[in-house]
Amino acid sequence: MNKPIFYLLLSISVLFTSCIPTQDLIYLQKKNSVQTETSISAVVTKPYRLQTNDVLSINIKAIDPKLVAIFSTTNQAELGSKSESGLYFDGFTVDDHGNIRMPILGEINVIGFTLDEVRTRIEKQLLAEYFNKEANIFVTVKLAGFRYTINGEVGSTGTKTLFQEHVNILEAIANAGDITLTGNRKAVTIIRQSPTGSQMHDLDLTDINVMQSPYFYLQPNDYIYVKPLKQKTWGTGKTGIESLGTIITLLSLATTTFLLLKN
Repeated sequence: MNKPIFYLLLSISVLFTSCIPTQDLIYLQKKNSVQTETSISAVVTKPYRLQTNDVLSINIKAIDPKLVAIFSTTNQAELGSKSESGLYFDGFTVDDHGNIRMPILGEINVIGFTLDEVRTRIEKQLLAEYFNKEANIFVTVKLAGFRYTINGEVGSTGTKTLFQEHVNILEAIANAGDITLTGNRKAVTIIRQSPTGSQMHDLDLTDINVMQSPYFYLQPNDYIYVKPLKQKTWGTGKTGIESLGTIITLLSLATTTFLLLKN
């Protein structure tokens, strides 16, 4: 085999091994070609239990708004228009002891409780100490935004906040500008804090069966890390054109060096 053919075959092999395959870029693929229809069963997610530094938005309503005004830190009519920073300062932050401090009601321990459990506890305390059933007390307890942190090969890293009850991994990634071409969609790491410690799990977002994972739906304060593909480490290019340009540059450099040494 002469040298031109050898270099040509070498270039073609490097070109194909350095490019990122389309299968590594497409989300939720049906990996089993035999199936014509994929049925995704409902994922039973555990309710989120409050942790320190969570910020709660607590809204108390009654037939007469004046009766419940003293239990709030802000005008109830303005809660819906509050910005993220406004909800942080006017919300109720869970301190290091697991308590929140509310006007009149004082300190309430909420660590490890669900939002529904906190709501029920506040309603019972209000009815037992301050109101009767005719007041029609109505309490809502929500997190002041769904916060998560994302890092790695995404368009925009950092701590993000979404104002919705449930967030799945694809929504969180889309909110961060999607995974870049050099991001590994087959091994997206989720780090989740729990009362027993940190839990770590990898998700393959190219497989449609990822929707059955208990980690598909995020929990507040989850950390997401998107690893880079090997192609980024090699630096050969993300597409065939980029890889071809890299090969041509290397061959030109090798040819120039050879001619200089020969002369």
